[in-house]
Amino acid sequence: MAALDGLPPLRDVIQRHGLDAKKALGQNFLLDLNLTQKIARTAGALEDATVIEVGPGPGGLTRAILALGAKKVVAIERDSRCLPALAEISDHYPNRLEVIEGDALKIDFEAISGGGPVKIIANLPYNVGTQLLVNWLLPKTWPPFWQSLTLMFQREVGLRIVADADDDHYGRLGVLCGWRTNARMAFDVPPQAFTPPPKVTSSVVHLEPIANPIPCAVTSLEKVTHAAFGQRRKMLRQSLKPLGGEALLAKADIDPQRRAETLSVEEFCRLANFL
Repeated sequence: MAALDGLPPLRDVIQRHGLDAKKALGQNFLLDLNLTQKIARTAGALEDATVIEVGPGPGGLTRAILALGAKKVVAIERDSRCLPALAEISDHYPNRLEVIEGDALKIDFEAISGGGPVKIIANLPYNVGTQLLVNWLLPKTWPPFWQSLTLMFQREVGLRIVADADDDHYGRLGVLCGWRTNARMAFDVPPQAFTPPPKVTSSVVHLEPIANPIPCAVTSLEKVTHAAFGQRRKMLRQSLKPLGGEALLAKADIDPQRRAETLSVEEFCRLANFL
């Protein structure tokens, strides 16, 4: 990256600012500069977009996004130790990087997006990644304020995001993502690409919103999927008993002997609508 943007190597930045990754914050810094550019490129053209990044840390991915021409990056960082390193990047790219110190779970993302095309690109902290994704999938209005999500998770979570019916990883997250987005696994990232190396492989997932998803109340869909996958090895007539059991399934024309992992997103939406 030094050759690309003239800034110091990330290892030097981390050492100079004393940025030891904190396990409590779910930090694993990505130092492989080829990978940071690969992640940024997965999001497509950035020239006209405002990119929101969560957990930039020392700024490796931030630098890649800016070097690839993003109009503006809004980075949300909870760890105040990282702010001086991010300020150096901001000075290098005048008026293109805004850093917000705070907890991403408490941020109003739509309010900070500033209008115009928005893409969210992030190596998400492991401890809040799934909740952030769910929040972005369930905004007040749809289509959402964002054009795409390009996110890194533990591979296990990535598999749950892209899973379809009859997949061992299929569950509530797969139903929600399949209902509102087209999600695909972009590529895997090995542990040794990080400092410190996590114990698991990571995956980059790319999601784009479906403009007109199946009409369905979010609260009803959450109730149905919670009940169905809460006892996923049981037949639906048993797992959905608190919600009406066989009577509900009969209305939706679904065999009560089936199990949760065999139902399509459309069938879950049908159940939710009859509920």
